[in-house]
Amino acid sequence: MKKRILRSNITQGSLEEHIPDLIRLARDRSSAYVCMVNVHMLIEAYNSQEFQQVVNDATYAFPDGAPVAKMFKRVYGIQQERIAGMDFFPYFLEVCNKNSFKVALIGSTDDILDKICQKINQELPQVEISCAISPPFGQPWDNEAYIRAINESGTNAVFVALGCPKQEKWMNQFTDQIKAPLFGVGGAFPVYVGEIKRAPAWMQNTGLEWLYRLLQEPRRMFKRYFYTNSYFIFLATKQILTKK
Repeated sequence: MKKRILRSNITQGSLEEHIPDLIRLARDRSSAYVCMVNVHMLIEAYNSQEFQQVVNDATYAFPDGAPVAKMFKRVYGIQQERIAGMDFFPYFLEVCNKNSFKVALIGSTDDILDKICQKINQELPQVEISCAISPPFGQPWDNEAYIRAINESGTNAVFVALGCPKQEKWMNQFTDQIKAPLFGVGGAFPVYVGEIKRAPAWMQNTGLEWLYRLLQEPRRMFKRYFYTNSYFIFLATKQILTKK
């Protein structure tokens, strides 16, 4: 079941509740894609009808950001947990390990992908990495080759880390051609191998993880957070007051 937050349909329920179906999708190698929706993605979808459709067409659109999860309570009176991409990636890798699944990685740099592969090989020996792809920057991508590599290797789950909105658009465009569920995990790859430090738990739980990222990369993140956070507060307040 999904609930409308601003203009996006966000999946309700705990991760534990949805895990059996995610395992089924992976085992059956079903075409599907999963978005992890934070405030930035909500605003991107609010401003673009095309991208709104991309988010709303997702098999699952989990509430990644704490502010998104809290909107369930404020608008619908429903207690909703946060399902963050950075938490989901290592968690579902454990699931893949228990089920001896093959996984593919798309995004980030060759160096980060090598480190992820090393870590998985050491800590999750039942996971087979079918392919690890770092698409070239500023050049056309060979999507046909990527899709062929994923399908012919018998991949069960594809983790896509291209950043919003690129990864969601890519998943939406190619989901019908890929025989495996796609999981958009954003910036989870470098965090998984310790290249980027994640915010303390108290900042994650209070919805201040964005502030931690801003302090890490003030030049790159200031404009995005100043605009998206301010606009989200305005739109969220409007929705809460009208309860629509």
